[in-house]
Amino acid sequence: MAELYRSPVPPQLWDRIRDEFGLPALDQVRERLAAITQDPEPVMRQLVRVFIGEGTYCPGYQFQQDLSLNPVMTRLFQRAIHLRIPHNYLALWMMTPCPALNGARPVDRLKAADGPLLLAAMESTLARAVA
Repeated sequence: MAELYRSPVPPQLWDRIRDEFGLPALDQVRERLAAITQDPEPVMRQLVRVFIGEGTYCPGYQFQQDLSLNPVMTRLFQRAIHLRIPHNYLALWMMTPCPALNGARPVDRLKAADGPLLLAAMESTLARAVA
């Protein structure tokens, strides 16, 4: 598993995220947020961003229907930053079946009740793999 997080992220991952959840460019997200809030910058600082070529994108799985951020994803992101987990590897982990989640993908467990389990799974799998 660790070797997965030590090599380049497979380009097909970005297609999978785009097809399943959307993968808007950072500027598009800023525009959408500016249309619904006076100051989008506090939300912008909490966004998972992925870096593909020269572009910066925001995986759609972190947004709720009203464009607010999923609080479970926000907590995962904050912990990932603290653990110095690169954004792109966090995105890869979110989409990969996780042994600590009985083979479920973290992205499929973004409910409030699963928050503590996801944090523990991230620490036991992803944080150790990128350390």
